[in-house]
Amino acid sequence: MNGLSASTARLRLRQYLVLTKPRVTQLAVFCAVIGMFLASPGLPPLDTIVFATIGIWLLAAAAFAVNCLIEQEVDARMARTRHRATARGDIPAGQTLATSGVLGGLGMLVLYHLVNPLTMWLTFATFVGYAIIYTVILKPRTPQNIVIGGLSGAMPPALGWAAVADAVPAQAWLLVLIIFVWTPPHFWALALYRRQDYVDSGLPMLPVTHGERYTRLQILLYSVALFGVTLLPYVINMSGLLYLAAAVILGAWFVAYAWRLWRAYSDELARRAFKFSILYLALLFGALLVDHWVG
Repeated sequence: MNGLSASTARLRLRQYLVLTKPRVTQLAVFCAVIGMFLASPGLPPLDTIVFATIGIWLLAAAAFAVNCLIEQEVDARMARTRHRATARGDIPAGQTLATSGVLGGLGMLVLYHLVNPLTMWLTFATFVGYAIIYTVILKPRTPQNIVIGGLSGAMPPALGWAAVADAVPAQAWLLVLIIFVWTPPHFWALALYRRQDYVDSGLPMLPVTHGERYTRLQILLYSVALFGVTLLPYVINMSGLLYLAAAVILGAWFVAYAWRLWRAYSDELARRAFKFSILYLALLFGALLVDHWVG
């Protein structure tokens, strides 16, 4: 009986963890941490790094839990998401909302008292932007949802910068711009090979409303734009030749994937492009950090 109870408890804990979309949260927190290190000429205070990371993670997890709650019916119609506990009804709406409230409340307290109020308010605005403006208003109404709503997902570097500097200068917003332009080709690659999911869900995603060919063209155009945007840190003397080399190589690789999708589409190629886009962002920001330290 104890073994069964322990097994049930582990399953329920895993279900709650899935609510917070840990893989997406990890990438967001990683970009925030990069922002923290770039905001300081040397190493930022360790306590600021720790508490800002915890606070941003908690609020991001809270936002994703609300997203799962709002989209439980949509998730239930999609093969990719129907396993989620909210979609299956394993976790009641009240418990999901309470979980989000606790995580978000703790995150705000940590950021306000142990980091600074600016970071708390920016992170809370990001929470509202993703959980409410994107999920409730934009996602079910316009195929440009991922473009307009992408600003919320692009905010982590600015949050990290604010945590250390208590300010958000132009350099931080440039990092936000990079993620903002990266988001559409990243997400549309997923939407292409998961197109039937979005047909079933009823969401107006670009491959559904405008077709596969148009979406592939948009991926190519955004990828070229992304290549140009990622050169700006070097142009404004925010970074040096090491970052420039990484940006050119990674950007050319990214555009090559987009070009191949445009010329000869396959679901497998779109899946590989989506996976590479995640690695691309991590390597690009990692190169920016290494260049910052070396320089």
